[in-house]
Amino acid sequence: MAARTGDQRALARLVSLVEDSSPDLRRVMKVIAPLSGHAHVLGLTGSPGVGKSTVTAALVRRYRDEGLHVGVLAVDPSSPFSGGALLGDRIRMQDHATDEHVFIRSMASRGHLGGLSWATPQALRILDAAGFDVVLIETVGVGQAEVEIASLADTTLVVVAPGLGDSVQAAKAGILEIADIFVVNKSDRPGAHDVVRDIRNMLALANYASSDWKPPIISTTAPTNDGVSDLTAAIDKHRTWLASEGQLTKRRQARARDEISAIALTELRHRMGGLPGESRLDELAARVEAGLLDPYTAADELISG
Repeated sequence: MAARTGDQRALARLVSLVEDSSPDLRRVMKVIAPLSGHAHVLGLTGSPGVGKSTVTAALVRRYRDEGLHVGVLAVDPSSPFSGGALLGDRIRMQDHATDEHVFIRSMASRGHLGGLSWATPQALRILDAAGFDVVLIETVGVGQAEVEIASLADTTLVVVAPGLGDSVQAAKAGILEIADIFVVNKSDRPGAHDVVRDIRNMLALANYASSDWKPPIISTTAPTNDGVSDLTAAIDKHRTWLASEGQLTKRRQARARDEISAIALTELRHRMGGLPGESRLDELAARVEAGLLDPYTAADELISG
């Protein structure tokens, strides 16, 4: 596979196969399946304006200084006109654009409510198989629906910042449950210590067992790299804990289960739907609307074929 030799164009074409739902994807996945499972996957989530892209760029810089190969999947809002990623490759990450050991791809969410493109899990698998040591997934930043990132990442970073009410929003969104590490970015601004205190108070209310991972709170100012070394140390510590407690395998099996389910459901929809106006589903819908059939019986008929 040319992508494993660092061919960026080949890698980009493979990711495009995923986004385009190409029929060739089945053949590609058979080839890369034995090659995946090595990259550590970091998910970054948080409200718009907290500096997720800046934190992502700082992490890329840090990992490249360590000689690691890094992939970035930045899931952006979809353009209402083209269906493509609205923001394109992140401007803040362009410092790494010419680095052959960094691959950055913006993917359109296409209305997916969890903040992640439906194609993200398969794109992640391709980057993993291509030999990247670390893959970062940065989500759209749509608030409460962002909890889906936890199903994809080995380590989930929840980024907050002072002045945006993030600590309150985090509690509302259930972010407390998905965060492996809290990142208080823009920590040079007034109110940063208040955010740290609020998160610490929320964590104190959680009932952690002695063997549980308790999310650390790391303060950063990403543009100046302040706190970034502390952040990567916390990520390394979490990865060690995952391996020692058997949680890494559990998380990755859950990720594979979700991926299989999503592929199966997508295939089922294709088989059930067909072309608008010509499908078995449309026929059954017309009968339900006319009162000739109840929806449960219609669903049974659809599944049974």
